Amino acid sequence: MVRTVLGDVPPAELGIVDAHDHLFLASALLPGQELDDMEAAQAEALAFHAQGGGTLVQWTPYGLGRRAELLAEVSRVTGVNIVAATGLHQARHYGPGFDLADPGSTGLAPAALFTAELTEGLRASAGNEVLPARAGLIKVAGGFHRLDPHARTVMAAAAEAHHATGAPIGVHLEHGSAAAEVLALLYDDLAVPAERVVLGHLNRLPDLRLHREAAERGAYLCFDGPSEANHATDWRLLDALAALVDAGHADQLLIGGDTTTAGARAATGGGPGIPYLLHTLRPRLRRELGEENADRLYTVNPARAFAWA
Repeated sequence: MVRTVLGDVPPAELGIVDAHDHLFLASALLPGQELDDMEAAQAEALAFHAQGGGTLVQWTPYGLGRRAELLAEVSRVTGVNIVAATGLHQARHYGPGFDLADPGSTGLAPAALFTAELTEGLRASAGNEVLPARAGLIKVAGGFHRLDPHARTVMAAAAEAHHATGAPIGVHLEHGSAAAEVLALLYDDLAVPAERVVLGHLNRLPDLRLHREAAERGAYLCFDGPSEANHATDWRLLDALAALVDAGHADQLLIGGDTTTAGARAATGGGPGIPYLLHTLRPRLRRELGEENADRLYTVNPARAFAWA
């Protein structure tokens, strides 16, 4: 099954999947660009649904304005399945006063917090009220070409929560880097099966050899863009995907939008937004990769990647 904010659904019912995006997000690193408007989130999800979208995986983790109390309502109003994330991002996204030993003053260490959000319910944005909606993904983050002590601690906690639940782990790779280091820690040291790991932002570092090496380890590779923030490497997206398909890794590829600022929304900002994945990028991928391979990226692969073990 795949755990959505409205309950568990069979993987075959996900439909077309945006494998990495954000309806709500607030980071200390993006002042003034918060995704915090309910109507704007609904408008973006409705636009995605109108293009045939069925499921959106929101990678916003605990403590970054994910508006957990609103996600179920957005899903009901728009008809889009939403998979929510627990987990933690890099420490710098949280600003001063962040305490890794007790994030959000919940009284729970990270592993216990992640497990509770996966099995009991997400914590609300204010007051840590336990909500009926549960997380379906554990989000963690590496650094630029390295894993600092914060990243290692969070990934160890994510591995513990994975072993307790079977939930998949999504990894923010800073500028697409440190994939080998992440897999060495999660897979080799912490015994998380590589096929339970989704590596994000690989399009930001269009190193085809690095991509192939990560795929050979067995992880899922998520290419999340295009967006204004990633335009410097977006032009390599089709080349990178075609190279991985040619190397025999078509079954490990995912596609997402990674809308991180209000201005990047299509419905209420300057775009390209979430619908771009379907009305523009999907036809191009079908022409470049063939219809069967393109459909794997949008439906078949995410149905496996986000199913609980």
